[in-house]
Amino acid sequence: MSIFKEIDVKTLKNKLDDDDDFMLIDVREDKELEVCKIDQALHIPMGIVSARLNEIDSNKPVVIMCKSGGRSAQVCQYLNENGYSNIYNLNGGITSWALEIDSDMATY
Repeated sequence: MSIFKEIDVKTLKNKLDDDDDFMLIDVREDKELEVCKIDQALHIPMGIVSARLNEIDSNKPVVIMCKSGGRSAQVCQYLNENGYSNIYNLNGGITSWALEIDSDMATY
């Protein structure tokens, strides 16, 4: 059962613009970041999230993103299972960000 919530790219943009206190974590691979990224995101590839849990602040809201939302949903589930409660999956991932927020962003 999923306990995490979803957030859309417009809400994320507002959170970034308002300088809200939250973490944005990009779980895509290095090669994907070479194509496009959101500068404020902390890069922790999906495969090593478990090894880097200490970098994820459980006291803050945490938004997890990937290319389209599938991998990030898996990471959200994993974080929930490991005691994180304020987790959000970026609905549509960086693909939606490029389509709805930053039309100059490269896509793949």
